[in-house]
Amino acid sequence: MILIFGGTTEGRKATAVCEESGKPFYYSTKGNTQKIEKVHGIHITGGMDSEAITIFCREKNIRLIVDAGHPFAEVLHQNIAEVGKHLDIPVVRYERSYPEQSKNLLWFGSYDEAVDYLLKNNIDNLLALTGVNTITKLKSYWQHHNCWFRILDREESRSIAEKEGFPIEKIIYYQQLEDDKLLFKILKPQAIITKESGDSGGFNQKIKAAAQLGIPVLVVKRPPLSSTFISVYGDNGLRKLIEKLVPDFFELKTGYTTGTCATAATKSALISLLTKEEQSEASITLPNGEWIKLPVHSTHIEEDKVSCSILKDAGDDPDVTNGQEIISTVQLNSSHRGVRFLQGKGVGTVTLPGLGLEIGGPAINKTPRMMMKREIFKVMRHYQDKLPHQSLKTGVDVTISVPNGEEIAQKTFNPKLGITGGISIIGTSGIVKPFSSDAFIASIKREMQVAKALGCKHIVINSGAKSERFVKQRYPDLPVQAFIHYGNFIGETIKLASELGIARLTLGIMIGKAVKLAEGSLDTHSRKVVMNKSFLAQLAEQAGCSQQTIEAIVNITMARQLWNIIPSSESKFFSLMIERCYSVCKPLFPDGDLEVLLIGEKGEIV
Repeated sequence: MILIFGGTTEGRKATAVCEESGKPFYYSTKGNTQKIEKVHGIHITGGMDSEAITIFCREKNIRLIVDAGHPFAEVLHQNIAEVGKHLDIPVVRYERSYPEQSKNLLWFGSYDEAVDYLLKNNIDNLLALTGVNTITKLKSYWQHHNCWFRILDREESRSIAEKEGFPIEKIIYYQQLEDDKLLFKILKPQAIITKESGDSGGFNQKIKAAAQLGIPVLVVKRPPLSSTFISVYGDNGLRKLIEKLVPDFFELKTGYTTGTCATAATKSALISLLTKEEQSEASITLPNGEWIKLPVHSTHIEEDKVSCSILKDAGDDPDVTNGQEIISTVQLNSSHRGVRFLQGKGVGTVTLPGLGLEIGGPAINKTPRMMMKREIFKVMRHYQDKLPHQSLKTGVDVTISVPNGEEIAQKTFNPKLGITGGISIIGTSGIVKPFSSDAFIASIKREMQVAKALGCKHIVINSGAKSERFVKQRYPDLPVQAFIHYGNFIGETIKLASELGIARLTLGIMIGKAVKLAEGSLDTHSRKVVMNKSFLAQLAEQAGCSQQTIEAIVNITMARQLWNIIPSSESKFFSLMIERCYSVCKPLFPDGDLEVLLIGEKGEIV
């Protein structure tokens, strides 16, 4: 079992991650005010000291603790660290995103230090945005000076303020989405004090508003955490650690895209080039802003260039690139500015339009290029003193290569997309989900974009090689790019065709998927939906089939048996099935011409 300590935005996110497993876990909050969406999570309330946490962990066989509490919940962090060490239970800290400590702010290690500064600098009108629990910590100041406190509009918060004797007329209740700048204008404080609460604590908004009005801001630094905690910075990092520390919690493991691997390899290579030191890991930012770390597999340092590699981990996704070495070779080049991507062994060459990439250039998609550029610019700024003439305008050449890329590319969609000589460096989220529908749908979209760029106004979608062979006989004049596999994702494929403005769409479908689609299932994977014999019997009755046929339908085990048990005199059954398929699909393709073809076992078209 997993135990999460929350009551925060991060706690809610950690709960959502664990819910994906479909297995029970515990979510603990001090109060009962936070509402969370949970099906499998068991919400427990009431503060627990270290002894209570120890007893709970033993009784419930807790194998992992996730600390997603507020960064200033020092006692909670200490108790969790103590229990984790005592019971030998790993502790994962779900961290917030914190901006760099700006020199324009006044930073303090404790509230006592901040109070000393306020007194020494004769600050007599202070706005405290540090929360109701810090009324006690600032008491030595507000007892003798004018001070406003903004707190949550809760009975619990009011009780704390009243107990400490804080003047009720100096309390301002926090209103969600309120304008900080307007509040600051009204109160006209000489200074504002806040906590290093991170992005989810609205830190940047407060600082920006204060800066616009020229109000100095005192910031109390977040307390340090136990060195035994393992930090993650988002949902993906949390899931990866759970997969590692509690291997049986999720049935399938996630992985990283080739784009993420190329980005990590590129960053480690550039740092090694500038510092002449090998890197054991690379920390990069995913497109959603989450910070992750990947281990560096190998480093080869030369005088003017460095090559680093990352081993592709696709998790449990059936990805042909899993375990492959993704190599980035980085070299500075003063003859140009910015980042230039060059062709490497095993990375494909773009030969057709429609992918949004330069024809003749390396098949490195837009998102991985953006990720690599972002990390390169961050490294260049950080190591500016090590650049030639200390100039950020020095160009960087990046060559991505995959030693076995040309061979494994034959197992991908690349030959059909006009990408020759290797694989593509891809990924829009940076993460590979198990048996990734996202990856498959993205490949469908790329195929359609290529077909449209080639001038195809008519596209034929089909489930696979067998059905494609049959429909090609019906449309022999269409180019190969006009035939696209939808796998099980019929609905998503039709939506993509509609979004891209395809004029005519033909859906070729065999009986196994047709019986599911006719009932309304636009994703026909056997994990999602199975053949409904009751529905088929009703369809047969509506088609006027005999009672003998209807009874035979109820006893079938596979959909293709329908071809043998329904006589030609009752073929209206198949026509009705296609009508149902059409009515399910047409709303997704409202502006184009849609055709649905039911394909028989021998290739006959209904």
